[in-house]
Amino acid sequence: MVKEIERAGIPVVHVCTVTPISMTVGANRIVPAIAIPHPLGNPNLDHEEEFKLRRKLVEKALKALETEVDGQTVFEG
Repeated sequence: MVKEIERAGIPVVHVCTVTPISMTVGANRIVPAIAIPHPLGNPNLDHEEEFKLRRKLVEKALKALETEVDGQTVFEG
């Protein structure tokens, strides 16, 4: 699905917990998520820290969206 959307000219970010799977399906912009049971957060954090964690992940995904890539790229850090 990711490849078809990109083929239509719409950039896509694949946020995932297992990056090798994203590589296998051909995603071009890959952002590693937090953990398998909670990919977009950490329920053990307090509300403020959880918000910061989620915001950082969304900002990383938005940065990946605006970045030109040539092939598969994993956006770490």
